[in-house]
Amino acid sequence: MDVCPHFAPNCMKGLLTIALLLISNIFMTFAWYGHLKFQQLAFFKKTGLFGIIMASWLIAFLEYCFMVPANRIGYQGNGGPFSLLHLKVIQEVITLLVFVGFTLLFFKNETLKWNHYVGFVLLVLAVYFIRK
Repeated sequence: MDVCPHFAPNCMKGLLTIALLLISNIFMTFAWYGHLKFQQLAFFKKTGLFGIIMASWLIAFLEYCFMVPANRIGYQGNGGPFSLLHLKVIQEVITLLVFVGFTLLFFKNETLKWNHYVGFVLLVLAVYFIRK
């Protein structure tokens, strides 16, 4: 069964964009917050702050290797299905979802509260309303 029967090329570009944004945000989250766990590894205990910055920078490079193509493929000006505003809001929701997953997996002392869930729902609603 075809997921996008009447606009398959744009649908495929949209799905590819979202997949690349997801991968990009996984790298971004590790670059921005992974170092908080890296410091527990013996190698990074010896490298100091400069070593952590360099490791994070290398991970961030991988983020850009996925983020730039995602935005180029998904942007309407390049034949994609999303406006610049759509891309940004989609990216923010993906960032939030990846960050929550990362936090719950790697930082067991963090908990989600009701206000976090309300905020997440509002962000998803933002995607809906911006897309309309």
